[in-house]
Amino acid sequence: MRRARIFAGVCAVAGAGVFVATTATADQPAGDSVGLIEGEDIAVTGPMSVEVVGGTAKTILRSGSDVRVKSGQARISLVEGGQISICGPAHLSVLKSGGAVTVALESGAIRARLEGEPAISVYTPQLQGQPVAIGDEPRDFLVGFLNPGVMCVRTYRGAMRLEQQLSGQSVIVPQGGDVMLTNGQIDSLRNGAGHCHCELQIAKAPAVPLPKNEVPATAEESARGETAQSSGGAAGAETGEKPSKKEEPIFTVDMPPLRFDASAKVQPEPDARLMVIVRRVRVRPTLIFQGRVEAQPVTAAAVVTPAPPPAKTPAPTQGSVVDRVRSFFRRLWTRGG
Repeated sequence: MRRARIFAGVCAVAGAGVFVATTATADQPAGDSVGLIEGEDIAVTGPMSVEVVGGTAKTILRSGSDVRVKSGQARISLVEGGQISICGPAHLSVLKSGGAVTVALESGAIRARLEGEPAISVYTPQLQGQPVAIGDEPRDFLVGFLNPGVMCVRTYRGAMRLEQQLSGQSVIVPQGGDVMLTNGQIDSLRNGAGHCHCELQIAKAPAVPLPKNEVPATAEESARGETAQSSGGAAGAETGEKPSKKEEPIFTVDMPPLRFDASAKVQPEPDARLMVIVRRVRVRPTLIFQGRVEAQPVTAAAVVTPAPPPAKTPAPTQGSVVDRVRSFFRRLWTRGG
């Protein structure tokens, strides 16, 4: 009887734990997951979850998470794709609503690379940054603080639209731009001269599964392929030949900064006369041949002695009239006898 009571109590406690876990999971919206964060010296507070990925516990940021990177770097792998690198010391918060991610940056620097989704905005105490994609190209930008009053923006791929939150004044930083602002004022925009740096940490690509109609290579085939590859590499090293690379020209378009006038209904088009297209090519060196050219040896022609013409056999001489008559009668008598 006592054992039955103990077993019933244990079952009740386990059922209550399952009910509490289910209720906690149901309270968290399924679409507010921002991404997985990795770093050596980070602190995360606010909404988050811990999941086991590949036998290792990983922290999943949710909308409202507060992140502090005390030193070094951290990386956020977004759920929709794309990555955000954080260069510490840095402090930021992440929000997500309707598939759009908002990063509230207070200090430090972030470097983001996005292929398509999600839409992302960067908020600072005075400015709002919105990356603008060019066609189907990815968006790659950097936003950071050199100190509490100086902000820097760099656009590697795509452009960046900066808007002053109080006055509504805005400006577009074109692709390849590097600018600095003081106290969040658009009028203080100047060349950044490469002061801001935050390297992008590229995560390792997952293993791609084989198609259904392909069969993994056996150990014998793998060893045979490695042997052929090593022999081919050794042969190339002996001959000193290097694989030729196809070089293509690189085009760079230099254009004046884009202007935005909030009071104008139609924005002025950039002056095409100020745009310069630079084509970079590699000039091939002049070919110089060294050495000597020898003439082809001339072989002496053999002297052929012409063969003497064949001797003409003298035609048989015809006899006199008497001899002819004598031979005629001689043949005649011979026949008659």
